[in-house]
Amino acid sequence: MYRYYILPLILLLCCSVKSQILKKPIPDKLVVLTFDDAPASQYSVVAPWLLEFGFGATFFVCEFPPNYKDSTLYMNWRQMSTLHEMGFEIANHTQTHANVAKLTQSQFNNELGYIERKCDSLGIPKPHNFAYPGYGLNAKALDFLEGKEYHFARAGGGRPYDPLSDHPYLIPSWATNTENKREILDALRTAKDGNIVVLTFHGVPDIEHPWVTTPPQLFKEYLNHLSDNGYKAIALRDLEKYINVEEAKKIIAPDLAKTLKN
Repeated sequence: MYRYYILPLILLLCCSVKSQILKKPIPDKLVVLTFDDAPASQYSVVAPWLLEFGFGATFFVCEFPPNYKDSTLYMNWRQMSTLHEMGFEIANHTQTHANVAKLTQSQFNNELGYIERKCDSLGIPKPHNFAYPGYGLNAKALDFLEGKEYHFARAGGGRPYDPLSDHPYLIPSWATNTENKREILDALRTAKDGNIVVLTFHGVPDIEHPWVTTPPQLFKEYLNHLSDNGYKAIALRDLEKYINVEEAKKIIAPDLAKTLKN
């Protein structure tokens, strides 16, 4: 006779978890646009086009070591501040594009704290969202983020983000490049049934890192595709309109194996 109670109980538990994590239903065609590493083209090319289309976005900024060939290939802090004034989110990518899986807690805090202090000095809100440079992460990095009270952290993985099963510090994303247009267009079709698609861009173009470049014309094609097909493009911070981050962190156990194997 107990079998008659199992299915209703499972449904009740699932509904309870869903109501705790979600503030409101996730709409279909919800896409998060994120941009890494602060190449200069994000200021000169990306931001004007995003404004033209009315799309939100998160810029994960860092300062590469000073031995890079040409500092003019990267945004300066005045330009980053202007992106904030335009309405975009400025978030944390460490000071030196560090592999956080190799950092002590003190080193981690220094890397993130530098970006936080630079933001504060320019009137940019303290970053509460993070992206793992080079997708390097481990369990300690998640603990370090919790200690600094960060909300979301974006990883890689090439799959959609399910807020009911993916920990907020292990948000998967697809990274664009010159060759994977079909993969990205196919990925966008998975933004349905409660799943969110998160895209990672670098430079448009990325002169110093051509393996992650997105040609401007291809980027414009993506924007047109999103607009023409009724997608809603937002910043990572805007997910808090839909997701109760603190409840999600309590309920969902981090699954690093799921993230790292992708």
